[in-house]
Amino acid sequence: MAFHLPENLHPDCGPIAWMLGTWRGNGHGDYPTIEKFQFGQELIFTHDGRPFFHYMARAWEIDDQGEKVRDRAIETGFIRAVGDGRFEILLTHNTGVAEIWHGEASDGKFEWTTDAVARTETAKEYTAGHRLYGNVEGDLLYAFDMAAMGQPLQPHLWARLKRA
Repeated sequence: MAFHLPENLHPDCGPIAWMLGTWRGNGHGDYPTIEKFQFGQELIFTHDGRPFFHYMARAWEIDDQGEKVRDRAIETGFIRAVGDGRFEILLTHNTGVAEIWHGEASDGKFEWTTDAVARTETAKEYTAGHRLYGNVEGDLLYAFDMAAMGQPLQPHLWARLKRA
């Protein structure tokens, strides 16, 4: 599917403009405190001409045949452009977590690191994250490393998504 830059794209959003739109695909999850799993996912990046994107993601667990087993995570937030390929990211999750991230983007790569994590009283322990998004052969590939449940930062999720 061809992608066209929107006419009203804010210039500071240029380094991540390739992410605009809807992406769907499958990925894998693993962590020492849980069973390995496969998931389907949809990411949506929108904008209105101001120097930020709205971001929404939802994921569902799938079985070995790719059939949905159950809903999993939902997250939403804003990716705020601050210039020179730098971004501030604010995310909230259905699991009771809110995060502030800092990121840098260039050459089809967008890397984020957590700056602050807040949790509700009933949320599971989660202390830090690192995300890497890349435009690889026109697909969106990403990896999410996580520090949680007393474990150090390590790989947790990875996926390959196609433009819808």
